[in-house]
Amino acid sequence: MSNNPRKRREALVYHAKPKPGKIEVKPTKKYATQRDLSLAYSPGVAEPCLEIEKDKENAYKYTTKGNLVAVISNGTAVLGLGDIGPEASKPVMEGKGLLFKIFADIDVFDIEVDTKDVDKFIETVKNIAPTFGGINLEDIKAPEAFEIEQRLKAELDIPVMHDDQHGTAIISAAALLNALELAKKKISKAKIVISGAGAAAVSCTKLYKAFGAKAENIVMTDSKGVIRKDRPNLSGEKVEFATSRKIDTLEEAMKDADVFVGLSIADIVSPEMLKSMSKRPIVFAMANPNPEIDYQLAMDTRKDVIMATGRSDHPNQVNNVLGFPFIFRGALDVRATKINEEMKMAAVKALAELAKEPVPEQVNIAYGETRLNFGTDYIIPKPFDPRLIAKVPPAVAKAAMESGVARQPIQDWDRYEEELLERMGSDNKITRLLLNRAKMNPKTIVFAEADHLDVLKAAQIVHDEGVAIPILLGRRGVIEELMQEIDFNEDVLIIDPKSDEKEEHRKAYAQVYWKTRSRSGVTLYDAEKLMRERNYFAAMMVNEGDADGLLSGYSRAYPAVVKPMLELIGMAPGVSRVAATNIMNTSRGPLFISDTSINIDPPAKDLAKIAQMTARTVKLFGLEPVIAMMSYANFGSSKDPHATKVKDAVSYLHRYHPDLNVDGELQADFALNREMLQDKFPFSKLAGKKVNTLIYPNLDSANSTYKLIKELNNVDSIGPIMMGMRRPVHILQLGASVEEIVNMTAVTVVDAQEKEKKQKK
Repeated sequence: MSNNPRKRREALVYHAKPKPGKIEVKPTKKYATQRDLSLAYSPGVAEPCLEIEKDKENAYKYTTKGNLVAVISNGTAVLGLGDIGPEASKPVMEGKGLLFKIFADIDVFDIEVDTKDVDKFIETVKNIAPTFGGINLEDIKAPEAFEIEQRLKAELDIPVMHDDQHGTAIISAAALLNALELAKKKISKAKIVISGAGAAAVSCTKLYKAFGAKAENIVMTDSKGVIRKDRPNLSGEKVEFATSRKIDTLEEAMKDADVFVGLSIADIVSPEMLKSMSKRPIVFAMANPNPEIDYQLAMDTRKDVIMATGRSDHPNQVNNVLGFPFIFRGALDVRATKINEEMKMAAVKALAELAKEPVPEQVNIAYGETRLNFGTDYIIPKPFDPRLIAKVPPAVAKAAMESGVARQPIQDWDRYEEELLERMGSDNKITRLLLNRAKMNPKTIVFAEADHLDVLKAAQIVHDEGVAIPILLGRRGVIEELMQEIDFNEDVLIIDPKSDEKEEHRKAYAQVYWKTRSRSGVTLYDAEKLMRERNYFAAMMVNEGDADGLLSGYSRAYPAVVKPMLELIGMAPGVSRVAATNIMNTSRGPLFISDTSINIDPPAKDLAKIAQMTARTVKLFGLEPVIAMMSYANFGSSKDPHATKVKDAVSYLHRYHPDLNVDGELQADFALNREMLQDKFPFSKLAGKKVNTLIYPNLDSANSTYKLIKELNNVDSIGPIMMGMRRPVHILQLGASVEEIVNMTAVTVVDAQEKEKKQKK
C-alpha cells in the first residue's frame, strides 16, 4: 500500500485498463466453422462426456482439469492488509494465477469464498473440486488455515497446498540447508530461533524438523514473547513448539543461537542481539517489506553473518515463486492425489542442489553479476533461473511416484524435461531480465523528445524504478507543464538546446563537431546551428561523456534520426555496417528478427555481418543464438538472385564462422517448425534445434514480419535495437508506446554497461 498518490493511481490503472483484471480464459481449439462448434458443444461434446462417465480419470484426457488449479481464499489474511474480505482479495488471487501461468504454464481459476465458517469453506471447496487438478489455498488466517488444509488434504483426491504455510517453508529450508553447509554446522545441533508463530512460522519449523532439527534446540516467539510449556492457553500448533527453557524474551533466545528465522515484524532484532549469536550466524529476516533487521545494518554489525530476506534488492531472496508453480507442476504431471511431505522435501533438495550448480550466463546477465557462485551471497536460486522448471517438477514428480501418490507415473524423463522446457516459451522472462539487469547499474540516458507526454511518462517510470537516470531534452516550458500534469516532481535535469542558458554548451559542442567535419563541407556556423537541434545536441552529450546513452525517434521518421547519429557518433571499431534487431516476446519464447530498420537490400557479405552482429546481441541477453537465414526458398530450390544472395551469406558464415548455429536459405515455416525441418532437411545444422533468430534478406520482409507478429498476435516487441554503433544510441519506432520506451531505455542502459566493460578491459 503506497502513500504516493501517483503510485496508487498507477496501480489502479494497471488493474483497470485496457480491460479489468489480470487473467482471462482463451479457447484452445478451433471454433471458426459450424463443424468446429458442433464438436466443441452439442452434439459432439456428448462423446467425451460419456467417456468420463465411464471413468472419471478420462476428465484428464478430454478437459483442462489436469492443468487447472484453483486459487481459493476467503480474504481473511490478505498480504499485509489483513481481513479485507473475499471481493477485496480477488486482485491478489488473480496475481497468484498470473504467477502460476508465467512460471509453470498452469492455468488458474481464482475462487473467492464468502464465509469465515471453516465447515462451510471446506464444503464449498469439496463441492467444486471436480473441476480442478489441484487446490492452492491462499491468504486464510490462522488457526483456521491449519484445519482447512488438513481436512481438505484428507478428504480430497487431488493436491491441496496452503502456500502461505508451505511456500516459505520450502524455500527457506533449501536456503537453510545450504547456509548450514557453508557455516559448517549440522542441522541436528543447530540452535534455532523462530520469530513469529503464524501459519508460515509453524510450517517452516515443522519442515526444519523433518530435515533433522531437534525440538529441544528450537525456540519460537510470538507477540507475547517466548512460547514456553508453562504458558497457559496455548493453541495446538504452539504447544508443539513450546520450550522448557526458562527464558522470556527474543533477546534471551538469541544468545548463542546459530539460526534466526524471522516471520514477524520489522526491526525487532538489534545489532546487540545479532552480536550475541554464535560464530557464523544464519539470519533469515523475512518480514516484508522491511525485515526484522535491516540488511546493511546486519552486514555492518557482523561480517560473518549469512543472511537472507524476502526482498529482491538484497542477496538470497526467499521468494515463494521458487516453489509453488513448480511443485504443482510436478504434482499435476503425475496426477498426484496429494502434496505430501516427501514431495515438499524433494522440492527443498532440488532447490538446494540447484544453487550449487554452475549458473547459466542468462542468470548472471539478469543480475548484473560476472559469475554467481554458491556462497554466502548465493544460497538459493534466483527467481529468473530458467533451470527451475526442469529441476523442481521432476524431483516432485519422482517423490510422488516413490511415495505412492502418483496415478500416472512418468516413463520417459528426458522427454518430460523437454516438455517442461517447452512450457517456458509461455513466459516471456526476457523483459524482466532486461529491466532487472539495467537496475543493477543504472546509467544517465538522454530522452531527446521529453516534451512529448508518452516519452516523459516513460522517463518518469525508469526514474522511479531505478532503471536509468533520465536527462530530459526539449522545450523547458512544455516539459515542466507536463511534469506537473503527471506528478513528476523529482529533481531531474532538464535541458532546452535552443535556450540561451545552454549557449556555452552549444558552442563547445559545435567546436568539436566542426573540427571533425570541417573537411566535409561543414562550417562553424553550420555546426552551431545544428547544435540547436535536439538530436545533434543529444548525440554530442553522449560523445563528450555528459551522458551514457540516448533515446530518440518518437516523433520523427527513423531515417531522419539515424542520420545525425551516424554523422556524430558513428560505428564501433571494426564495424562496416550498422543494423537493427527486434526482440519479439512470442508464445514460443523470444524471437530476434533482423534487420528491421536500416539496411534496405544488403548484399550477401553484409547479410552475413548482420547475422554475426545479431548473434552477439542474442548472447548479450544470455541466450545461445540459433539462426535461420530467411528466404522464400529452401536450400537452393530457387536460382533467383534474391535466394542465391542468402545462400551465399550462409556459405560465408559456414566457412568463416563454423561454430555459429546458422543455416538457410529457409522458408519461415521450416525455420520455426522443428519437426518439419528435421523430416525434410535432416542435414541442416538447425535440425532438431529451436530457432530463436531470423535474419531476413531485405528491410521490406524483416520490418513487415515483426510488425505483423506484433499487431496480429498482440506480441510485445523490444526494439529496434541498434547494433554496431560506437556509443549507446537507440532509435524508437515512430509513436512508440510508454512500455516500449521503458524497455528501450533498459536496452540503452545495458548497452552502456557492456560498452563500459569493454573500455575497462
